[in-house]
Amino acid sequence: MVQTKQSQLSRLDALEMLAAEQQRTIDELSDVLTHQQKEIERLKKRLEASDDRIAELEAGLPTPVHEKPPHY
Repeated sequence: MVQTKQSQLSRLDALEMLAAEQQRTIDELSDVLTHQQKEIERLKKRLEASDDRIAELEAGLPTPVHEKPPHY
């Protein structure tokens, strides 16, 4: 199969455009991933702070009396 120089250049251009589009997509996904990781870390810190606060509040509660539930 004989390909003309123009045909080869057209195929090469198409491949270069495809590679550029894929690189742009990879860069965008990388940015999104970085943003999501920062958000996850922020939320983990908030959750840890909430857990600590709940533990403090629970520590201040009186010890529950072991009573039978009202339905007995």
